[in-house]
Amino acid sequence: MRLTSLATLLGAALFATAASSALAGEVVVSAAASLTNAFKEAAQGYEAQYPGSKVSLNFAASGVLLQQIVKGAPVDVFASADQETMDAAQKQGFVLPAERMDFVGNSLVLIVPHDSKLGIKSLADLTHKGVTRVAIANPASVPVGRYSEGALKKAKLWDAVQPKAIGTQNVRQSLDYVARGEVDAGFVYATDAAIMKDKVNVVLEVPLDAPVLYPIATIKGSGNGAEAKRFVSYLQTAPAQAILAKYGFKKP
Repeated sequence: MRLTSLATLLGAALFATAASSALAGEVVVSAAASLTNAFKEAAQGYEAQYPGSKVSLNFAASGVLLQQIVKGAPVDVFASADQETMDAAQKQGFVLPAERMDFVGNSLVLIVPHDSKLGIKSLADLTHKGVTRVAIANPASVPVGRYSEGALKKAKLWDAVQPKAIGTQNVRQSLDYVARGEVDAGFVYATDAAIMKDKVNVVLEVPLDAPVLYPIATIKGSGNGAEAKRFVSYLQTAPAQAILAKYGFKKP
């Protein structure tokens, strides 16, 4: 009986040690929705390079991710699709300036369904009567929505296009709406359009005042700071950069 109890206790102790080690190697990464495909593959590469490590990924609009962090979500690394959201994270004390860096770039594009017959070729074409629904992510919480709004305002077209806007929660929802033909056009990143080349056509790379740069940072007070920093460093390596380039991301 004592031997059985001892074996049980030893087994429990070993299990607890293993569980603790696994937990110590886990890094929770909250990343902009447009990074979904690239980060899933990059996470696999990281886990292969560092046996015993685990990357847990959480994707959503950058503003939504920040709100999750504000509310106490256990996040180790934050990757935003714009500077504004990361600036807010830094201002609220979740990110230290020294821990922040731009790691990839992107482009804003206007897309239409693959079988579109509306002849949309420019931002001005969105004002035509035949164009009634345009997917634009919510500018209040989604970077691609802010970029889109800014571009339309600069072109003095926002007042004409805004009533046609179909608001979306993130860039991937905008992409899906266009791919399914539920809207006449939509604004997404070039990397998003690239994953559905058979369902959407890029008609224009939208000119912007500033380049689309993605910042990444470890979260202050992370429960696994060392692993978080190692993951961020991994994204700078040649294998990781090759994965990001494969999905169309540019060097910052």
